[in-house]
Amino acid sequence: MKKYLWQHPSGRIYFRKKGMKLIRMTAPEGTEAFDRQYWEILTGRHFEAKTSWAALMDDYRTSDRWTSLKPRTRSDYDKVMEYLREKIGARDVKALTRADVIAAQKANAHRTRFANYIPQMLVVLCEHAIDLGWIQSNPAKGVRALKTPADRKKEHHPWPDWAVEKFRAEAQALPRLIFEIGVGSVQRPGDWVDFTWGDYDGDSLTLHQNKTGKALVLPCTVELKAALDREKARLGAVPIAARRILTQRNGNPMNYHYMATVLRKERVRLGLEAYDQHALRYRGVQELAWHGCTDEEIKAYSGHTTDAMVRKYAGEARQIMHARKARGKRQ
Repeated sequence: MKKYLWQHPSGRIYFRKKGMKLIRMTAPEGTEAFDRQYWEILTGRHFEAKTSWAALMDDYRTSDRWTSLKPRTRSDYDKVMEYLREKIGARDVKALTRADVIAAQKANAHRTRFANYIPQMLVVLCEHAIDLGWIQSNPAKGVRALKTPADRKKEHHPWPDWAVEKFRAEAQALPRLIFEIGVGSVQRPGDWVDFTWGDYDGDSLTLHQNKTGKALVLPCTVELKAALDREKARLGAVPIAARRILTQRNGNPMNYHYMATVLRKERVRLGLEAYDQHALRYRGVQELAWHGCTDEEIKAYSGHTTDAMVRKYAGEARQIMHARKARGKRQ
């Protein structure tokens, strides 16, 4: 065994030298990764493997695995890769174990969504490493997702009638436009910022959903059409087709976070912070259900692919409707 290495009765190997803290050797003994780790600890010098995570992520960004992703997915993956680059960028991909993946996930358990993205991202990167011939198997596959603790789950409360009426009566023009796009289109907030004036024909909006890629034609509600027409009139001229409907004050396109900030500030100003932008899609589905739309008709608007998701959103509205009918029969 190399100098300064000590084997614990459990079998784990540590680097132990006087004046230094105990350092566990994480790579399997006898491997190139083990030798590299030992050399780095012994010399205090940083060594980046040719098959490092940083090199893998750089190559991944040139592949069709990356270029074919939706913008929102790229944004989410970027955050995880930035984290991985900081933590393990110089390490050898070959040294990764399933235990390492689980440890990284647990270290971020306080932010469950991000924690669950780590194994997901590592699965993708390891598949790319297999394609490159760097590794033979994917140690990140099959890692169980963490469940969000009940006390940290954020419920999206559907907007009640009084909150909708208050927002429409008192909101400023830009947040009101965002609001009407949310309720009227029945789409996810990430899709709202992508609508262009070329997508609006005076009656309907068209889009390809970011999450599913599904193409939809969405007939506008009376309120949404009025809001779009007001915005077009405010611009003073027919906007070019490629111009985004939702723009910043300087005319640049809004991104998701800018839009969410605008809407959140207005909700706080009006005392409606309990009802967020995600719940506007919920409200839109409820309105369709209140007007007697079937699951298939709702899916034609929302783009949901399963009846189960429609029932999740429309169930409460239908329960109220049925209960009111039952009351009428009862009386």
